Amino acid sequence: MDIVLLTTIVASLFVVIGVAEPLAARLALPYTVILAVLGMMIGTGAIFLLRTDLTDALNPVAESILALPIRSNVFLYVFLPTLIFQATLGMNARRMADDWVPILVLAVVAVFVATITIGYALAWTSGLPLVVCLLIGSIVSTTDPSAVVSIFRSLSAPRRLARIIEGESLLNDAAAIALFGLFMGFVMLGVPSPDLGTAIRGFPWLLAGGAAGGWAAARVALVLMQWLARYELAQLSVSVALPYLAYIGTEYVVEASGVIAVVASGLTLSLAGPARLAPAFWTNLREIWNLLAHWAGALIFILAALLIPRLLGEMRVGDYALILVVILAAIVARAAILFLLLPVMTRLKLSPTVERPYRVAILWGGLRGAVTLALAMAVTESLRVPVETKRLVGIVATGFTLFTLLVQGTTLRWVIGRLRLDRLSPLDEALSNQVIAVALQTVREEVARTTESYDLTRETVRSEAKRFAERLDRAVERAEAEDNAQILDRDRITLGLIAIAAHERETILERFRERAISARLSETMLTDADRLIEGARSGGRTGYQRAARRGLRYGTMFRIASFLRNRLRIAGPLARMTADRFEALLAKRLILRDLHGFLDTRIRRIHGRRVADLLHELLTRRQEAVETALEGLRLQYPGYAEKLERRFIRRTALRLEEHEYNAMREDGLIGAELHTALMADITRRRQQAEGRPHLDLALRRDELIRHFPLFADLDESELRQLARVLRTRYVNAGQVIARKDSPSRSVYFVSSGAVELEIAGQTTRLGRGDMFGQMGVLLNKPRRAQVTAITPTSLLMLDETAFRRVLKRSRALRQAVRDSVAARSMPEEMARLPELARD
Repeated sequence: MDIVLLTTIVASLFVVIGVAEPLAARLALPYTVILAVLGMMIGTGAIFLLRTDLTDALNPVAESILALPIRSNVFLYVFLPTLIFQATLGMNARRMADDWVPILVLAVVAVFVATITIGYALAWTSGLPLVVCLLIGSIVSTTDPSAVVSIFRSLSAPRRLARIIEGESLLNDAAAIALFGLFMGFVMLGVPSPDLGTAIRGFPWLLAGGAAGGWAAARVALVLMQWLARYELAQLSVSVALPYLAYIGTEYVVEASGVIAVVASGLTLSLAGPARLAPAFWTNLREIWNLLAHWAGALIFILAALLIPRLLGEMRVGDYALILVVILAAIVARAAILFLLLPVMTRLKLSPTVERPYRVAILWGGLRGAVTLALAMAVTESLRVPVETKRLVGIVATGFTLFTLLVQGTTLRWVIGRLRLDRLSPLDEALSNQVIAVALQTVREEVARTTESYDLTRETVRSEAKRFAERLDRAVERAEAEDNAQILDRDRITLGLIAIAAHERETILERFRERAISARLSETMLTDADRLIEGARSGGRTGYQRAARRGLRYGTMFRIASFLRNRLRIAGPLARMTADRFEALLAKRLILRDLHGFLDTRIRRIHGRRVADLLHELLTRRQEAVETALEGLRLQYPGYAEKLERRFIRRTALRLEEHEYNAMREDGLIGAELHTALMADITRRRQQAEGRPHLDLALRRDELIRHFPLFADLDESELRQLARVLRTRYVNAGQVIARKDSPSRSVYFVSSGAVELEIAGQTTRLGRGDMFGQMGVLLNKPRRAQVTAITPTSLLMLDETAFRRVLKRSRALRQAVRDSVAARSMPEEMARLPELARD
């Protein structure tokens, strides 16, 4: 093929890509549908030009278009890794982890159900070998939910729902391609009825091996990118190489799923990258990958659509029946997941509630696209597959894809309109009227000040003010209508909490852009803010408070780190996570204080004084919980909070200094050379300030013990010995620490937080410096009380032997035990114990 002609055709395809997006917006159709239609038009036009004698001069162009090197390997090894890798970079992996159950069900389980349903339906109705039918089922089970996701976003659908659909798009393709590989192997070996048990048993290794290969590749790439930290273009080059090396290496070396490897590498980079790479570089990285994925996604649709006319060229009458069977079986399989399994998972609290209209939209929005066509092409290109099988696979897969694009894709917005998903709820409509009225009042004040400042013509100002006043009056009338008065305070509180959480999220992003908080910390805090928004949406005040408490909990990883520290003496993970918690609590405290101002200036004007006062109270409770958790860490690690605060001040000063230099440069007060030198100095000092102070857990625990009044009379050697035998335990609010009638083997000392003891229907609360469990240990009897944490609590634990040894040496501890005996009316034999009779 002539290189000039090839270059012209490729450049023209980019022009088509540029035109397709505004055309899709104008026609209110999914972008992928427009790309597919344009691709089919180009392919059909090229075939027409070759078959007519009227346009022989254009035959070279038509031949070049039809001779483009479009092969399945180009799609699977060039375009697909780019699309999947960019999608993983743009996803919040931590929030995805919260919804892993519905994502796996919609992706992996749905692929199995669709493959088996379609395969057996085809086998029963067509008489084709079962393995061929299952192969077709695996090919058409891949979905492209980008259309429904983009529409949901334009309709302000629940963010969590859109995230679940995005997660499905990633794992769905991976699972379908893995199944395709299994059944393709059976077809090439000539196995008519495969053993599904054997196929399923091999599936876990495809997933696990792919995940391990992708994780390893991403870790190596991260190390290399950190080594190349001064060279941004070199880092970007490494990121471009990562998905392809992960895909090919896992496929041919590990013999697992390359698609899963790309997903794992992207998720690993998105989780670990922001904390190890510069914020500016991370932003550039994501922008470049967005552009690459946009081009790859558009090209894969257009090029695949070019092949559709040729794939349908050998279609027979009976093939229409097979396509209809596939369409019906695919809809039934997807409906079974959405309307049978998903509600069961919701009742089991494994999945968020998905309203019926949204499930219908997801069902109708299950479009198929380029991945389906690429897999079908892989079959048609294989020399080891029978000719008739290749023809059937190509026609059925192509026909089904055309149905989803041209029928489902073009009617999806109509379906959403019929489901009333494109309309505001009565509550949102009423709130919209009030928001518009408040906003227009603010705009009127600002416009009045602006016209006074610029001394505009009085007649012009008066005429425009009259028009604006009329609009404002109409807005106020709608806001004060009877329908709007029916908004309950409960609903106003929910809407206010959503607005506060959204503003908190924006504040976190602003602090990150100002480099006041680190990238890793911002990711964690943004995750907590997203949980607050979704908690308020789904559960109102209760959901918001539940999400706020979750943000202060000690997670599973924290408990694992504590176990490593206490049992295996591996202190690194716990020190890092404790320092992260320290820094996050300090940042949250500052941000929560700022939210009160937002509440007074914005929320009060929209929802009124009473609602604003209630929201102030909820915010104050959050502040108190954060202060309690922070105070507990301060007591455990005195001086560390001061170091973090000094670091925050230094970073803030550097940001302000940088802003001043930039302003001077823009005003022409300093030249480019001086500005470059000043910014280099800022960069050097910022690198020094970025480092977080080291947290020595062992040393801080020694100091914590010295602050316990119970151990005040122990000498230095005894304190050091006590520090070695004490173990640390972290518990969340509501967690049971010790159950009634359980064996008494340990004594607990509260180092931070608070616990509640319930004995015979009576409740006692203990706080920092108190102990519990000593009675059961000394009397060698089961526990009489059930102990529950009422806040996130840190405990120090002594086993029975160590406690008796310390009790013999510490007069203060013995007196504390006697006081607890007197307060709780314990039996007299307690007072006669030898450990307590030493004084």
